Amino acid sequence: MTIPLIRIISINVNGIRSAEKKGLFRWLKYQRANIICLQEVRASSTQIESESFHLKGLQRFLVEAEKPGYSGVAVYTKDEPIRTINKIGDKEFDAEGRYIEVEFQKFSVASVYFPSGSSGEARQEAKYRFLDIFDKKLIAKRKKPVIFCGDFNIAHTKQDIKNWRGNQKNSGFLPEERIWFDRLLQKGYIDSFRHINKNDDEYTWWSNRGRARENNVGWRIDYQVASNFFNHKVKKVKIYREEFFSDHAPLIIDYELDE
Repeated sequence: MTIPLIRIISINVNGIRSAEKKGLFRWLKYQRANIICLQEVRASSTQIESESFHLKGLQRFLVEAEKPGYSGVAVYTKDEPIRTINKIGDKEFDAEGRYIEVEFQKFSVASVYFPSGSSGEARQEAKYRFLDIFDKKLIAKRKKPVIFCGDFNIAHTKQDIKNWRGNQKNSGFLPEERIWFDRLLQKGYIDSFRHINKNDDEYTWWSNRGRARENNVGWRIDYQVASNFFNHKVKKVKIYREEFFSDHAPLIIDYELDE
């Protein structure tokens, strides 16, 4: 009996139209992905209806932000979902288009874009509200296994950020954020990438300043956080760095699922 492999790719595209011009969809065509999760799409459905944004054999589900050119998440999937969930049940963050989930027979996959708090205290407080809502509405009482794919805007440990000493008071590496991530994993979830790859200097985002990408001065803030159901099913992980489609790198993970 052949055990099926499910390939899931996640990337913050920092504008899907910009990423398409940089070759993202040309690359995706050859990746044999079952599910692709995009964050920070920053486009309406009418703006991405051309063939350039379609992938043969995959259907797209998109959640737009109310504010044009802002946020937004999408999922491309090979298999027809049982249902889609495009809200987390909070007016503030649903208006920002930060969540979409596709549910299948045995599990669900979500594309989620966590707020950044780097622009100031008000947005950091919004980020904390989002973390609380994530716990209450997306974790609590969940019956079916799930993989949350996306830009969490948090570097979990010192290993996940190059300059950890200088960033301990900066959003994305605050003690409160990292403790929240600790608790998330204690609630029956795994960091799928770290489940396989324990190496240092594995980052998914780099600043556009100071040749950060060239020198690999980065942060690992993009994750696939999966229910413990997937504990022994993670088979291969990769951060793709050979081409630059945005300031984030694609995270590719293969899961081996029983029939």
